[in-house]
Amino acid sequence: MSINEKFQEAVNQQVVAEHQASLIYTQLSYEMDRLSFLGMRDWFRTQADEEREHAAKFASHLLDRDARVDLTDIDLPSLKIATPLDAFEAALNHEQKVSEMIRNLARTADETGDIDSRQLINFFLAEQIEEESTINDIIDWIKTVGNDGSGLLRIDAKLAARDGE
Repeated sequence: MSINEKFQEAVNQQVVAEHQASLIYTQLSYEMDRLSFLGMRDWFRTQADEEREHAAKFASHLLDRDARVDLTDIDLPSLKIATPLDAFEAALNHEQKVSEMIRNLARTADETGDIDSRQLINFFLAEQIEEESTINDIIDWIKTVGNDGSGLLRIDAKLAARDGE
């Protein structure tokens, strides 16, 4: 099944972006480990794993359509993290960037008439709403407790209990 060249390029960019997201979450997990928030570390590790799964879904879509997966250089931002709030705000900023990329992927699929990709794209559009909402909730919790150590530790424990969804 053929795939439009413009759309193929956009999906390849998304594969790279998902790998980039995985590395960003990995870095954030290191930062939380450094700050001794091990529940938050584990939450970010799980996110990193999930982003690799997302990359694999997009890559499989290309391969199933006899298209080439072309990994390019992955640029990583320098993350200066001093607090859990810094980490989750960085995560939200990145998720918002990924959300816009997926919306643009949907626009490109529509523009090129690629209806075969709709199910995949719709899955990721819904996924991004969930991702941003979850991180916004965590940011709200952190802002609510402020610098209260026991409050931050309760949030850390709650995030440690994540079931991997």
